[in-house]
Amino acid sequence: MIGAAVQQQTQYQPMTLITATAPMNASVHGGRAKCLQRLVRLDMPVPVTVALSFDTVHDIAKGRMPDMDSLLQPFGDQPLLSVRPSSQDPDWGGPSAILNIGMNDARHAAMARQMGEHAATALYLRFVQSYAIHVARLDPEEFYLPDVPDADSLRAMLDTYETETDELFPQETRVQLSEVLRSMARAWDGTTARLLRQAKGAPQDAGLGLVVQAMALGVGKGECGSGVIQYVSGDTGLPQITGRYLGQSQGREALGDADGAIYLTKDARGPSLEELNPDAFEALVAFGDLCRKHLREEMQIEFAIDADGLHVLDAMRIQRSSRAAVRIAVDLATEQIIPREEAVLRVEPAALSEMLHRQIDPRAKRDVIVSGIAASPGAAVGRIVLTAAEAQASAARGEPCVLVRRETTPEDIRGMHAAQAVLTMRGGVTSHAAVIGRGLGVPCVVGASDLSIDRKHGRIISPDGRSFAAGDMITVDGTTGQVLVGEPPMLEAALDSAFQTLLEWADAFRDIGVRANADTPADARTARNFAAEGIGLVRTEHMFFEGDRLGVMREMIFAEDGDDRRSVLDRLLPMQRADFQALFEIMEGRTVCVRLFDPPLHEFLPSDKAGLRDLAEQLAMPIAEVAERVDALSEYNPMLGMRGVRLGIAIPEIYDMQARAIFEATAAVIKSGIDITVEIMIPLVSAMREVELVKARVDGAATAVMTTTKTQFDYRLGVMVETPRAALRAEDIAAHAEFLSFGTNDLTQMTYGLSRDDAGRFMSAYVQQGVYAEDPFHTLDIEGVGELIAMGAARGRIGRKDVILSICGEHGGNRSAIAFCREHGFDYVSCSPFRVPVARLTAAQLALQSRAKTVTKAPLVT
Repeated sequence: MIGAAVQQQTQYQPMTLITATAPMNASVHGGRAKCLQRLVRLDMPVPVTVALSFDTVHDIAKGRMPDMDSLLQPFGDQPLLSVRPSSQDPDWGGPSAILNIGMNDARHAAMARQMGEHAATALYLRFVQSYAIHVARLDPEEFYLPDVPDADSLRAMLDTYETETDELFPQETRVQLSEVLRSMARAWDGTTARLLRQAKGAPQDAGLGLVVQAMALGVGKGECGSGVIQYVSGDTGLPQITGRYLGQSQGREALGDADGAIYLTKDARGPSLEELNPDAFEALVAFGDLCRKHLREEMQIEFAIDADGLHVLDAMRIQRSSRAAVRIAVDLATEQIIPREEAVLRVEPAALSEMLHRQIDPRAKRDVIVSGIAASPGAAVGRIVLTAAEAQASAARGEPCVLVRRETTPEDIRGMHAAQAVLTMRGGVTSHAAVIGRGLGVPCVVGASDLSIDRKHGRIISPDGRSFAAGDMITVDGTTGQVLVGEPPMLEAALDSAFQTLLEWADAFRDIGVRANADTPADARTARNFAAEGIGLVRTEHMFFEGDRLGVMREMIFAEDGDDRRSVLDRLLPMQRADFQALFEIMEGRTVCVRLFDPPLHEFLPSDKAGLRDLAEQLAMPIAEVAERVDALSEYNPMLGMRGVRLGIAIPEIYDMQARAIFEATAAVIKSGIDITVEIMIPLVSAMREVELVKARVDGAATAVMTTTKTQFDYRLGVMVETPRAALRAEDIAAHAEFLSFGTNDLTQMTYGLSRDDAGRFMSAYVQQGVYAEDPFHTLDIEGVGELIAMGAARGRIGRKDVILSICGEHGGNRSAIAFCREHGFDYVSCSPFRVPVARLTAAQLALQSRAKTVTKAPLVT
């Protein structure tokens, strides 16, 4: 007997009768089985249940059946049973539950006399249908349920089963249960099921348990029925009793579904369970409170009511939105049901990202135009526009738009600001469109290479040949990488007090700083609102595309000598100074790291005939001469050409102007009483001498400004480590730099010899075939790029013991990169403003997990 065996043995048994003291473990029997034991311990009326261990189910799949007589013994004579899956994690899924096992002709006749032929026939029909489809694997279309269950429809379904299998429908409970167990065990071991659960994070050898439970039918005399109840909203996490109750009097025995359900609580729309059976309702509310306090979770309870009273059949964590997940974790901790540490650990960082942006309603139908790389999360709807100018015009008319480009360049910045979303054919997760999209918080899909853009006819063409004209409405889902037809229903961003509370708790636990990459005052305000500790990267080149500055910048590029360049740059100086002053004022009390000019000059010049003609008119030069100069500035590989510090040394007037603007802005805010820490970062360094040359000019500019303004200020000068040589020579470089910030975008590009804008063309094939475990532009390559960073950090500390270390590439918000930085003692990470909350939570979770001996995450109830 199972009960006796359980009492005598301390080791886990193949079959375990679930009692309060039975030895059970979620890693042996699955989460559902363990949860049912917890309900039993709370004195809830759980029907007799037997749990089969992972090993037992594995044996069943291999044809080694357990002792069926021992398994059936606890259920008495002629039982009706259910079998449900019990995986270790409910998200891994499992085969469909099978109910009413043991139903046969004799049992049908007896139940017809007891509860009426209508109800008995409905139960038998449901079982035959379920057994035929899920166990015998017959065609579902042959086993549809009739509108009215009667003897003729039952006979017809049994005859169909006999025709399809050449066998009578099995009548013995032992045979039925054996076949159900064998079918469910084999389904779990199937290739499709294995691939599906592995996609959800399950290990390849994940086990499945099964729970065999006595049925509580919810039919009979008096108020009978069944239903589910939950105690908080799955959308918001706020207290709210919802669910459904399908009473026998509401048509349950007539094969009704949830549409025929009545309400749980009192409602003007009709009778409720609270009114029909107040004692059962009161007990269910009490059970919910017990689950919350003792299982430390918000649960959904499945129940049945019959002549014997209330039965609790199952309980599971409620399905919840990201917003609800945060609210539930915070409320449980606020009420001291779980510690704050566990609340922080319970929330997936990706949930915060979803809360920050509008999302497509998961229940919406998706008509996909094309799929690409999900580069910036969130979803947005707009009319198709094909140029930045059209995007600005659309915004001026108050019409939302989606900017569709082959790829974006710095010239498209204003169009990207104006657009609701961006879609490009080329690029990867660190391409121009992706980086700017994340910085702006604009949904972005890149690398949609199957899309065609027909500029001549003003349309885009999908891979299946459908044509969408400029002005047509489309939706960009930057979370999934899909582009959809039309306007599907949306879920709005939902930042509430629970969001802020959770992040405040996270900040108390994390041990690494989090800054933001911010290029504009709007970016800085976003970073400040998300409690970034400063700005780790200001890309100053983006400022030159604002307003009339692009024209002035082009004049500087075409200047004949240094004096002419200085003259033109003097016109840009007050604009740059105003930019920096605005950033410093917003980031009062924090640190702002300004990267000096980085991109090659050709990015500021037009490439089409219309643009060349406009530039010729602006400069009063022949178009042929303008075209010749533009061509002379072009490079075979501009990302490895004259850019960054090389430009600053070859054309020092640019860095001179920027340094002066930074320091004049610093002096101005200090005079107004604002405390600010300014850092200046030199990009694309590969040699110590480069740092020496730029440092001398920057220090000279600082001295000059302090003299003229009669203001004293401190500043730090450092290096953006983006070349492998800079990492290798970090000891020499750090002697002249107070901080080293590793720019992982370019460092990855140069380490791999990959163009980050073109890698998307083949990266998926590389990942699928195991060449790379992940896209290195999306997930930091710890083995290769990480080794260079670790080497650079170690050597940098030799050159300067107190050197400040950070990463500021797009990897900065990723879990693996944050973990790497913590491991190597970095001071902070810097990422896009909208990734700051995710980075704060991730850093806290990593810190807590590293202290796992004292603070552990309790397993979630399943």
